[in-house]
Amino acid sequence: MLYRKIAKQIEEHLSSNSDKMLLIDGARQIGKSYIVRWVGQRMFPNYIEINMEEDKLGDRIFADAKTTNDFYMALGVFAGKKMKERENTLVFIDEIQAYDHLLTLVKFLMREGRYTYIASGSLLGVTLKNVQSLPIGSLRIEQMYPMDFEEFLYANGVSESVIDAMRNYFEQKESLPLSLHEKMLDFFKKYLLVGGLPQAVEKFVETRNIVEFRTIQQEVHMMYGVDALKYEKENNKKLKIRRIFDLIPSNLENKKKRVVIKEIEDKKWKRTDDYLDEFEYLISSGITLEVKAVSKPSYPLVENSGKNLMKLYLNDVGILTNIFYRNNIKAVMSDVKSINLGSVYETVVAQELRAHGYNLYYYDNKKNGEVDFLIDDVDNLSNIPIEVKSGKDYTTHSALNKFLSIEEYNINRAYVLSNEQKVYTRDGITYIPIYYVMFFQNMSNGESFI
Repeated sequence: MLYRKIAKQIEEHLSSNSDKMLLIDGARQIGKSYIVRWVGQRMFPNYIEINMEEDKLGDRIFADAKTTNDFYMALGVFAGKKMKERENTLVFIDEIQAYDHLLTLVKFLMREGRYTYIASGSLLGVTLKNVQSLPIGSLRIEQMYPMDFEEFLYANGVSESVIDAMRNYFEQKESLPLSLHEKMLDFFKKYLLVGGLPQAVEKFVETRNIVEFRTIQQEVHMMYGVDALKYEKENNKKLKIRRIFDLIPSNLENKKKRVVIKEIEDKKWKRTDDYLDEFEYLISSGITLEVKAVSKPSYPLVENSGKNLMKLYLNDVGILTNIFYRNNIKAVMSDVKSINLGSVYETVVAQELRAHGYNLYYYDNKKNGEVDFLIDDVDNLSNIPIEVKSGKDYTTHSALNKFLSIEEYNINRAYVLSNEQKVYTRDGITYIPIYYVMFFQNMSNGESFI
């Protein structure tokens, strides 16, 4: 069983007798069904799981379930003997977005309270826009992401006591002992190769065979592209989702790493607004991570961001290193001077920050340059700039220096992440090892309610 942090939230919700249905939202193949099934089967003697995508392609038992009576009838056909009392019966509605009307039905199912429910889905940002009657007050949405670095460490046998000790070093702004630093850096580089797709992590732990976990990454990456084409066909739209998705790795190799609109169709007159549906799909599906540009930061960052000059990162760093390096591990595991790992390191930091509840922004100013990431600093009602360095020149960061020199930004702290062991603060910048990003935590945790 792979440890997933979200399991605790699922268990607490199902134990709370809440009048809201918990819906786990996220990309495909990140372990949503697996973790709900694991928690649900442990907590409820009568566990019922219905995959609505499979139903839509098969018997379509729930296709016309527009009322609660219709739903109960269909549920009875599917799993009649398991339908007992609310306290001991959990109904897991997997891939709920396959049927828009089921999202409308959530409000009434929860109001009647006949059973305990939980759901999972993807593309909810897009799907909810098409729902005629939103289940206001009846749905709690929790975002889920691929396994983060901490979960990867647990999968590889690192104990909770070691993680807690490392967290204490981080909070005290202290360096890890050299031997532990080297071990963590080795794990971190392996995480860059393996990523956080649960099947890939399991295969790595079992076999250490790069060919086998690379095959899983290739299949998932291909599936994401196929899903995009399927979405376009089902919605009768001629979109460029697949084209934008395929351009992400090459965009990340550019100096600016941002989406280049004119390259999507090789049409110079096209603007960001011409591709809003495409971007919405890529972001809402969870297969990409959006980083918005901010030219004049203040708290909160959301008030100063825009859609123009956005960056898109893949949701899993293992998929990216697979695209770049295939089965050659030297590019990541060894210090190959000719290889620039900047886009890989930025991807993993984006992945970690997003999984830990942060919305993602970067600083872009024509006069001052660019800083890799900005996150809200709730304690000081300010922002925290983060610069990510993959090479030896980690103390060189002119844009960050200019950023910190602007008094009106009111910046209280800044970080540079690199492979270096030593933790120290100089000129208002704290230098920390890259793996310490695992301890950056936004307490809002990405949760939302409807």
